[in-house]
Amino acid sequence: MEPGSTERRRDAPWWEWLAAGLAVAAFLVGGGVYVALSRVEDPAPVAPVFDPAATTTRAGELLVDPAPPRTLAPYDGFGAWIDVFDYDPAYTDPPPLTADDLGEMADAGVRTVYLQAARLDERTPAGLVDPWRLAGMLLRARHEGLAVVGWYLPRFEGGADDLDRVVAIHGFEVLGTRFAGVALDIEWIGGDIDHDTRSERLLALGDDVRAAVGADPVAAITQPPVLMEVVNPEFWPGFPWAGMAGQYDVWMPMSYWSWRSEPYDDGYAYHEESVRRLRANVGDPDAPVHGIGGIGGVDGVDDPEDPPEPLASIEEVARFLEALDDTDSIGGSIYDWNTLEPAVRELLTAHFAG
Repeated sequence: MEPGSTERRRDAPWWEWLAAGLAVAAFLVGGGVYVALSRVEDPAPVAPVFDPAATTTRAGELLVDPAPPRTLAPYDGFGAWIDVFDYDPAYTDPPPLTADDLGEMADAGVRTVYLQAARLDERTPAGLVDPWRLAGMLLRARHEGLAVVGWYLPRFEGGADDLDRVVAIHGFEVLGTRFAGVALDIEWIGGDIDHDTRSERLLALGDDVRAAVGADPVAAITQPPVLMEVVNPEFWPGFPWAGMAGQYDVWMPMSYWSWRSEPYDDGYAYHEESVRRLRANVGDPDAPVHGIGGIGGVDGVDDPEDPPEPLASIEEVARFLEALDDTDSIGGSIYDWNTLEPAVRELLTAHFAG
């Protein structure tokens, strides 16, 4: 997607209950579903969220086009990350990001948003994040031409909690719009669980997820092999790369070099070596990889004086982008969008546009 105009203004403060409103409006008017998502100085016709010729009512039933099939295409190119601490008031109130920010991402050339859609804790008792909030994010993303992949951090505590949440993300749909894919954030080592048991549960979860979603692509967000094999071999000994090879369709190593010391405090070195090791571990020299760099990105101008976590420099981000090219990674992103300063976003935009 080409970057669009940055002159648009968007204000849709009612996204949390948008899905319900759309459904009621569609039923009442018996025609297309429309939402005014932007304003310009010279108002243009309201943009349709759905094609009115394909969105109709019949005998009180809302009919919409079926959601498109899921493919690996959303993992190509420029991605942006959002976690619950960015957009869910249950974790941060007021949240720094809302559905309005998806327009800015689209303008920057982002192709896919990676959205934390479920969590296993007391603040998300139903598993999924507030479904009205998810519905608003998905519908706004569709309006902006963005795909959304829903991700979840499994905790391997036994039982069906992890599988239930992944299946809920996969099945969530609002007015013909759904997540373009699901991704498992495989890094949790908390709890009183030994590494062998955790690996067994990881493999069992992978089998169960595959059985539940069928041929739809599933992504594995993993710690980079360099971390688990060189920097800290005690992090997760015996990580079951080979067993996972047939369970996942795309690999997303978290190459967060800003936390590392020499020689891995380098955007190129950390990602390049991790991709080589990952592909060797899964036995596929052409395994699709979408690299995740970070954390964040600062440009050297008015940078935060005391950030809560070490942030990457714009020069290091440029090195990471070189590594994406040299490893034939299918796409790339920086964790997370909220910690990217404008000049770093511009660098990412230019790289993926080219």
